[in-house]
Amino acid sequence: MKALSNRLKAVADMVRQESVIADIGTDHGYIPVYLYKAGIIKGAVAADINDGPLNSCRELVEQQGLSGVISIRLSDGLSNLKPCEYDTIIIAGMGGELIADILSKDTSIKDKHIILNPMTHPEIARRFLYDNGFEIDRDIIVPDGRHHYSVFDAHYTGKKINRSDKDYFLGNIKDFSDKEYFSHLLNYLKNKSKSGEDFTEIINEIEAVL
Repeated sequence: MKALSNRLKAVADMVRQESVIADIGTDHGYIPVYLYKAGIIKGAVAADINDGPLNSCRELVEQQGLSGVISIRLSDGLSNLKPCEYDTIIIAGMGGELIADILSKDTSIKDKHIILNPMTHPEIARRFLYDNGFEIDRDIIVPDGRHHYSVFDAHYTGKKINRSDKDYFLGNIKDFSDKEYFSHLLNYLKNKSKSGEDFTEIINEIEAVL
């Protein structure tokens, strides 16, 4: 099996020892196979909405001799999984809107460790978490080739605190050293501001660290 990309490795690094994961949109199944072979997880459900990626995933799982510990599942989001089958949800490689939609359809997520990698609009995924009583723990920017990605994890607290756009766009990010990512975000917010939305607080914060 080929090495994980920087993006997927960052996702895998947030998984807790001895977890059982539900990898939603698993594609080729690289994350669950890597995590099991690294001795990090006890098992996994690798789920995807399309047969094509699942067949690739099944082939990899069988090649690695892991059919007994990684279950392959055709599923629209979490709909075809039972909450008792996993304690950790991974959703990597989808847009923030779709991630929020998938999570909104399953109340059992309150009991899970959630790890997300939105390819677009991470602010929408963060907003869903904050608005539904979750706290974001680690929140990092990961360079991978020509792109820069958000990866963050969260747990449920039940506390709903008043949040601003700054929280949705910057979350719990501590490291602002990826100048390219934040320069791009700054340009995006300035362009959106031209339509009348007020992003002054976020723009000022980003400019202060660039």
